Amino acid sequence: MRNQTLTAIPGLLAGHATDVENGTGCTLILCPEGFTPGISVPGFAPGTRETDLMRPEALVDAVHGILLTGGSAFGLAAADGVMRWLRERDYGYATRCGNVPLVPGAVIYDLDTNRKPGLLPDAGMGYAAALAADTNPVIQGRVGAGTGARCGRLFGLEDLARTSPGGVGSALVAWRGIQVGALVVVNALGDVYDPDTRKWLAGGVDRHGQPFSREAGLAVLAGGAVPESNTVLAVVATNAPLDKTRTSRLARMAGAGLARVIEPAHLTVDGDVVFALSSKRPLPDGGQGWTDNLLGALGARAVACAAANAVR
Repeated sequence: MRNQTLTAIPGLLAGHATDVENGTGCTLILCPEGFTPGISVPGFAPGTRETDLMRPEALVDAVHGILLTGGSAFGLAAADGVMRWLRERDYGYATRCGNVPLVPGAVIYDLDTNRKPGLLPDAGMGYAAALAADTNPVIQGRVGAGTGARCGRLFGLEDLARTSPGGVGSALVAWRGIQVGALVVVNALGDVYDPDTRKWLAGGVDRHGQPFSREAGLAVLAGGAVPESNTVLAVVATNAPLDKTRTSRLARMAGAGLARVIEPAHLTVDGDVVFALSSKRPLPDGGQGWTDNLLGALGARAVACAAANAVR
């Protein structure tokens, strides 16, 4: 079966560690040989680790993994396990005293779905995700960082039964040898729609399981009592070799795909983060020329499809 997910891009692996009992987990995109990083932060309440080094002006020009995790800020500890896995294999940024793996990350808030508060993603879980990482098509749905994710949280301030399950999704788009893939963890305030048909896929529901209207959503926003536990995390990657400035441009343009399928998106209570990775390998024979705008358009499409796949 042809791989139509993020791991179709050479050099990338993905793995999940899932704790079904406690409703949490983590998802790892691993690039041991190093990919050029970029970042965009459209949300106003992010929970992140080592994201400043991804900005164009920062010194380093490669990262070795991106960790997406549940557990709110507690879950950032899972990156320590990924670093241990990489260090054992001597991957990382070269320093005088040895290689230092660079693993930026971000969290979703899933504490309200955790059945035993206190049992949250940790270094052991991050290490397990690294052990599980491979180049097979990304496993999608309620796994890894998406295990405790929900969507339609706008209507679930006090009752999660008014929300729908979120999850992890991935997608790949290509044009004449240029590949852009995405992986998205949907833990959204808003509803999720199909990017082509605009059909409602998941979100807030009434006591009969029927979707709330857009008018009902606007009424909640006007009332001011909005849940603060919402985050959509995305990783977009390409086989095109970009510098850090162009990789961050890709992150920013690809992030538009989230607003195409999630409504509303990027509010003050959202912790949305879009990571970008670009390959350091030359394009294979047959790869045609590319522009920032082409990559941005492909990236937005990949992100939108990945977000929809997370909840299908």
